[in-house]
Amino acid sequence: MFTKFNTKTKTIFLDPNSTKRYSSIDSKKLNIILSPSLYWIKKIELPLKYAKDAKKLLPSLFEDTLPNGNYSYSVYKEENEFFIFAYEDKLILETLSKFGISLSNVQNVYFAQSEMQNLKGATKINETQSMYIKDGIVILVPSSLIKESVELDVSQLPLSKHKIFLQQYAHIVKNNDLYKLGAVLLLFCILICAEYFITTQKTSQVLKLKDELFVKHKLKPTMMQNISILKKYKITHQKQTKLREYILYALSFKLKKSEKLTKLNLKDKSINTEFSDISKETLSHMKQVLASKKVKFTAIIKDKTLHLEMML
Repeated sequence: MFTKFNTKTKTIFLDPNSTKRYSSIDSKKLNIILSPSLYWIKKIELPLKYAKDAKKLLPSLFEDTLPNGNYSYSVYKEENEFFIFAYEDKLILETLSKFGISLSNVQNVYFAQSEMQNLKGATKINETQSMYIKDGIVILVPSSLIKESVELDVSQLPLSKHKIFLQQYAHIVKNNDLYKLGAVLLLFCILICAEYFITTQKTSQVLKLKDELFVKHKLKPTMMQNISILKKYKITHQKQTKLREYILYALSFKLKKSEKLTKLNLKDKSINTEFSDISKETLSHMKQVLASKKVKFTAIIKDKTLHLEMML
């Protein structure tokens, strides 16, 4: 009588080309790890702090990449990189059905990327394909290209927090309920029709202005490309600003009449200067100024010449 409270959870790897069958686990709750063949993945850097801020960008990040279909999206962040995913709920549900797995038996669904990122070497997942990690991405390759591979075992694999939830689109609705739902939707459409029309007009105007702006300033076709360019410009601007500040420091040191700036040389990551006949008092003053400005530097006196290098 207590059987339902003792149901164990089993972890399995779901690959559409696998020859395994799971008829013996019908009564168990399952954690599903999806094969890379069941999702699309990209690893990118974004000027964002949190993964939730990137969710609204996911469809545009996969534009011109995905075949036609109805896709859901997911994202998580590790250090400074975002792992973004696109997947078809319908395809995954069909694959579960193919292996006789009911969605009611599924507890959680994970990507192979998040669960097997510490994979060592190659792992065989079906008769023709193996899985291994390249540039931080879990990918599939023909087993014929792999010298050695081990059999896949996920039974004891610790699972991450990066799970997804599958959506079902098949609904059975009674006629009376359908009529009631239609009436509610019709009323809702009437209430928002005017606002929708105005919003559509404004959206068209904004898109037109956007296209004109892109053409006028010769911008890239997608926002992500322009954000990437802006990021590079910001880095260049910061470097140039720091460069001007450091040159100003070199030109503003209080020198005695006999002390002179004899050389100023710009390098990629530093400014090299030389001062002749620098006294200990002046050198101490220079060090105090640079330290107060939090400038990294090296100062070496050789043949009565101070070699001062300021790192950008």
